[in-house]
Amino acid sequence: MSEPSITPEIIAAHGLSDSEYQTILDLIGRTPSFTELGIFSAMWNEHCSYKSSKKWLRTLPTDGPQVICGPGENAGVVDIGDGQAVVFKMESHNHPSYIEPYQGAATGVGGILRDVFTMGARPIASMNSLSFGEPGHHKTKQLVHGVVAGVGGYGNCFGVPCVGGEVRFDPAYNGNCLVNAFAAGLADADKIFYSAASGIGMPVVYLGAKTGRDGVGGATMASAEFDDTIEEKRPTVQVGDPFTEKRLMEATLELMATGAVISIQDMGAAGLTCSAVEMGDKGDLGVILDLEKVPTREENMTAYEMMLSESQERMLMVLRPELEAEAKAVFDKWDLDFAIVGETIAEDRFLIRLNGEVKADLPLKALSGTAPEYDRPWVETPAADPLADVPGIDPIEGLRALIASPNYAGKSWVYEQYDTMVMADTARTPGFGAGIVRVHGTDKALAFTSDVTPRYVRANPVEGGKQAVAEAYRNLTAVGARPLASTDNLNFGNPEKPEIMGQFVGAIKGIGEAVSALDMPIVSGNVSLYNETDGSAILPTPTIGAVGLLSHVDDIIGFDVQDGHVALLLGGAGAHLGQSALLAEALGRAEGDAPAVDLAAEAAHGDFIRAGRAHIAACTDLSDGGLALAAFEMADHANLGVTLDSGDTGHLFGEDQARYLIAATPENADLLHASAQSAGLSLVAVGRFGGDTVQMGEASAPLSDLSQLHATSFAARVT
Repeated sequence: MSEPSITPEIIAAHGLSDSEYQTILDLIGRTPSFTELGIFSAMWNEHCSYKSSKKWLRTLPTDGPQVICGPGENAGVVDIGDGQAVVFKMESHNHPSYIEPYQGAATGVGGILRDVFTMGARPIASMNSLSFGEPGHHKTKQLVHGVVAGVGGYGNCFGVPCVGGEVRFDPAYNGNCLVNAFAAGLADADKIFYSAASGIGMPVVYLGAKTGRDGVGGATMASAEFDDTIEEKRPTVQVGDPFTEKRLMEATLELMATGAVISIQDMGAAGLTCSAVEMGDKGDLGVILDLEKVPTREENMTAYEMMLSESQERMLMVLRPELEAEAKAVFDKWDLDFAIVGETIAEDRFLIRLNGEVKADLPLKALSGTAPEYDRPWVETPAADPLADVPGIDPIEGLRALIASPNYAGKSWVYEQYDTMVMADTARTPGFGAGIVRVHGTDKALAFTSDVTPRYVRANPVEGGKQAVAEAYRNLTAVGARPLASTDNLNFGNPEKPEIMGQFVGAIKGIGEAVSALDMPIVSGNVSLYNETDGSAILPTPTIGAVGLLSHVDDIIGFDVQDGHVALLLGGAGAHLGQSALLAEALGRAEGDAPAVDLAAEAAHGDFIRAGRAHIAACTDLSDGGLALAAFEMADHANLGVTLDSGDTGHLFGEDQARYLIAATPENADLLHASAQSAGLSLVAVGRFGGDTVQMGEASAPLSDLSQLHATSFAARVT
């Protein structure tokens, strides 16, 4: 079958600029074949090459004594002691999920799980961060149903607990939802598997499911804005099979135990192309592939289709040839494909053949190391105007506005569709702060959280970036965990617009400052740009996924509020209402600056919580909704009323940072107060738990009424 001629229209359809195409011509000294053009398009698109973000990503702190492997591999690896490591990463599947919600979300989960077990780790936990348009938008309900079903359908069938996440709604996501998927696994620290190929003449082996035409061009689609041709992009969305993925994981981990694996790489974005190029590039080797040996499930597939297919549940491996029979037997047992499809070579060459005919012959290093890198023009986000006066609001009515909003209503409709207890090691399920999973066979536990407040980032990218990290730090701290490290999923609009690039640069600066101060290095991550439809960008959404360690499960701070417990506020009274949830939900205003983040205070307050955990019955950080929402959520979970002494709007709903709400017995409250005083920290009693009403100042309402509103509002608005 002859390949199409290269025309300006075909070049543009592949997402390549005129200057990028000229660079290709200069590199290879001739017109590329159609397959070669597709390979360049895949490797040089934003999703794979990070060409707009590399300059700034290099500024992020990625090292620390706890870090075994930072960014650049399938996932980050962090030491948790006793010869064990936690392996984790977060990635986006935004565009596919908007086009085809179920499969887009499902394959996002599948892809992130493969990133983890490709490193030799057995997945133990997952999370997701989901952003949708306004509830009344005509697509929102369809997207919510499809995405949640896809996340649950894949994760539940695969058998990994979903222990946390977040769901938000804003008109800025009307044309471009966000689906960020996180996974973490456990491995022996001395048995981590990497992707760099080594050895000349070593077999390159295709593993897993067969290749089809689904997902062809998916990576390029993920690096483009949406417009009214969106439905035409549906064939670029992959189709997942969680049962095949489960078999692939078991086969891969069993294969690794044989010693046959030299290097291994997940086939994710850009499929066979990206996996082969990355393995060769990291190992300073070339790769030859004979595509007629690739297992396919459709007839007459072209080289272009095979190289760019993003069919799921596939891996690429460099094999120790003397162990070929043993390795193949493992995959035969699991009824998965095992095919030698090529070999490594010393020459810097990426040679693709199909039935003996050369379809691509390119310098391999050029596909990766010579990918474009841009220093995009950017402008600093203007300082926010001061917040105009906020009218006094009845505290109970303010609280009702929050808990009736799908942003802050109970999310049980979502997480009850996820299996949160599979594997039987979950110690804290979604809905109560950070999720916690016991490290099987030990006394240790790991805590997981995912956080960002996009309206802060829009108003002040630097402080918003800091705050995303700080909130993750606080959520881990509030369950008693010591934060270890983080992963990021940087979701932004079109980087070719200086104001959008300015948001990105500012957020990176804030994230970098915060992870350095709080000792939470970025060990993995993902950048998702061009999240726009018809020129309208999403809110800047740099999601932070973070992992913390509890050296003993007995160190977990519970959520056990009892009648007579004192409500203690660590970190001072609130006052900051700029960009607050109250302003947005009760008054329909998005004004003022984001709250400032004092990183030294964050660290000091975190140390205090962890040191005093034996005296703390329950703890939560103060973020959206301030003291009022935090106190209500504690009371609601305990089915116990709460009285807060002040009715001041700023005190109740201010979103000042570095603050925690603690529940403790009167005796323990005295001990904690003495400790705080000696440390120079502000810890004050702001109320007490008991009775059956929620009272704030002079305003009150039955807890049962508020709990009913909180429990039913989400499903009533968006399902």
